[in-house]
Amino acid sequence: MDKINLLVIVTIITLFVSLFLAFFLLTVKTKHKRSNVLFAVFLLITAIDNSHPLFTLVSNGPSNLGMLRTTFAFLQIPVFYMYVSSVCYADFKFKPKHLLHLLPFLIANVILLPRFYTVDLASKINFLMNRQDMIELQFNHILIFIQIVVYFAAVFMLLRKAKKLYLENYAGTSINSYNWLFQFTSVLTILYLIVILKNVLKFSDYPYISEWIKIGILVFQLFIICWYLYKALNNPGLFRNIDSNLKLVSDLVLEDKNIKQPGINEIEYNEELLKLKRYMTDEKPFLNPSLTIQDVSKDVKIPVRDLSLLINHKLEQHFYDFVNVYRIERAMDILRDATKSRLTILEILYDVGFNSKSSFNTAFKKHTGNTPTSYRKGL
Repeated sequence: MDKINLLVIVTIITLFVSLFLAFFLLTVKTKHKRSNVLFAVFLLITAIDNSHPLFTLVSNGPSNLGMLRTTFAFLQIPVFYMYVSSVCYADFKFKPKHLLHLLPFLIANVILLPRFYTVDLASKINFLMNRQDMIELQFNHILIFIQIVVYFAAVFMLLRKAKKLYLENYAGTSINSYNWLFQFTSVLTILYLIVILKNVLKFSDYPYISEWIKIGILVFQLFIICWYLYKALNNPGLFRNIDSNLKLVSDLVLEDKNIKQPGINEIEYNEELLKLKRYMTDEKPFLNPSLTIQDVSKDVKIPVRDLSLLINHKLEQHFYDFVNVYRIERAMDILRDATKSRLTILEILYDVGFNSKSSFNTAFKKHTGNTPTSYRKGL
């Protein structure tokens, strides 16, 4: 099978899977509709970018539509960035400032106006035949390289902050979803670095290597899309968003220092800590798998800000870990109880407030140094 036929076959398969997943995301019933729409748009833009082998089969030469199709690549990463933002923050909304994400796409097309979009077919052919010497194409490749670096750096910073906010304010098991999204972004980063390599080789003395890398990229994209499809079908409610108005504890501490507030004194601190521990022991709110710091604040009558500082700063524990300690302690009691020896590990983890086996195992080993099964056998 020659290279062209292989490229067409892989392209068709990739486009089919991409369009199928986009259709699924647009039609599935979920409260995360905005996130689904954004990722569907990301898939559709990617499909347009990947359609080059099929486009060349039906086109009679270079055209404005064909060039416009290639510049759609400038929209992929901005849309992915907004997708990640919508996943992380429950109050994400489209705003006029998001139109700024169109700037690279518009710049890339504007500089192509004089010597490509507004000239005849012969000039277009000459432009592409001498693409290695065309400053416009070189500029666009540099621009997309900068865009990839800046946006992926922004995505990783966004995920890092969102995960920390989640740990400081929530005690659900959706933290696994942030870990998965971090992995997904990492894989996409590798893919785009390969794209950069392909573009560099296109302007080198080895352009044919760039064509083979293109096939590898399509296969890699197919793998990524199938991976996401598997996750989407098995976990339709992948993420629990957080409130973007929440502040990191480090920022709260800095604010207190800047406005020279003494904060709570040692006596108040000890009183509130005793009240909190008594509440956790007597009321057992940790049995709620979706417990938030706002829920605890309401019940113990301590402002969210003070409670967050008390747990995350004074106790030097994330709220997530603070709650999980109580869950693990209860799980240990159940495992030590001979009358409950018939309960499975799965039944126990649900009983103490977890709803994910991986989260339970991770928290249990962090607290005891053993897995739940090893702990039970060692009794």
